Amino acid sequence: MEQTLALIKPDAVERNIIGKILAMIENDNFKIRHMKLTQMSEQLAKTFYAIHEGKSFYDKLIKYMTSGSIIALVLEKENAVASYRKLIGATDPAKADDNTIRKLYALDKSFNSVHGSDSVENAKIEISIMFGD
Repeated sequence: MEQTLALIKPDAVERNIIGKILAMIENDNFKIRHMKLTQMSEQLAKTFYAIHEGKSFYDKLIKYMTSGSIIALVLEKENAVASYRKLIGATDPAKADDNTIRKLYALDKSFNSVHGSDSVENAKIEISIMFGD
């Protein structure tokens, strides 16, 4: 079984749509192996998003991800990374497929409600950052 990291971001937590997103995840036959409500510190956010350091959106991303609570999840199923990426849809909700999490719930490209690991390797790294070894 493969694992991936999912984050329900501050905009979705603030809008009280955690249950709707979790229902979509469970309805897609993911097993939730770990889950926690937390708030990213600035240092944690910078570690998590180090790959984007120096990009034009980096500071805004760090501010956004530390602005409120998030839900961090370890999800498991066959082809978890690709399956979850399909379930969440494109980063820009205007370009996301119908009935994806971002099409249904994202506010815009910046406030897109969820994060999903983009590779098996990054999933392992991100899970370690959010949940430890």
